[in-house]
Amino acid sequence: MILADDPQSAIAAQNAGIDRIFYDLEYIGKAARQAGRNAVLSHNDIDLIPELRKVITTSQLLVRTNPIHAYSKAEVEKAIGYGSDILMLPMVMDQHDVEQYVGLVGGKAKVCIMVETAAAMARLDKILAVPGVDEIFVGLNDLHISMGLTFMFELLSGGLVEYIADKCSRAGVPFGFGGIARIGEGDLPSDYILGEHVRLGSTSVILSRTFKGIAGVDANARPIDLKEEVEKVRRRLTEIDRWSEIDYIQNQRRIDVAVDNVVNKIASR
Repeated sequence: MILADDPQSAIAAQNAGIDRIFYDLEYIGKAARQAGRNAVLSHNDIDLIPELRKVITTSQLLVRTNPIHAYSKAEVEKAIGYGSDILMLPMVMDQHDVEQYVGLVGGKAKVCIMVETAAAMARLDKILAVPGVDEIFVGLNDLHISMGLTFMFELLSGGLVEYIADKCSRAGVPFGFGGIARIGEGDLPSDYILGEHVRLGSTSVILSRTFKGIAGVDANARPIDLKEEVEKVRRRLTEIDRWSEIDYIQNQRRIDVAVDNVVNKIASR
């Protein structure tokens, strides 16, 4: 999936064969949590969803709402009324947040629950047991902040994503995690990360800002052919799917080394 905040971006993503167009409404508490970090802060208007819905015909429209708050009912009802296929709840703390959200959605859209707090991870079994949870998405950025880690992919190298993946698998609930840069790029190369997506049975990932080719946003930003870049990801996934067990073990070792390098680099600043 990829973030899009206007019809033109949504059309480009859909034409590139991206499965889900991600429209982000979350703003409550986000600026404070991610202060000083190179993170995306949303300023999207819920009333612009119909403009995206008109042009999204073959992809799915996923809308991330705010965490549970005083006006969640109105926000959820409006997002459903505007034609959202999937609603995503961020910053979950426990199963009670999930129960309330599932009740608000009322089966009118699929429900994706974000695990991005230490509290949600500790209570994951209870969250997965809530009827109406269609899938889980692990938000590595906020989760690593919540756990006091230096680099978000420590959650991958340290086995915590695998811990969540195993619980989701046993519960029969699809899951995804994190984001990737273009093939061959990223502090932790996207190829390595995709290896873990395949090994763990992940079903979704966010394509990062590097897939937008916007100058001034990322160091490697340049004009790109989005469809070509998406096809590179799919080809790489097909190749990884043919790996042997030894290949996956070697990939985990590469991740461990790469993550340690990034952590040490950050610590030395």
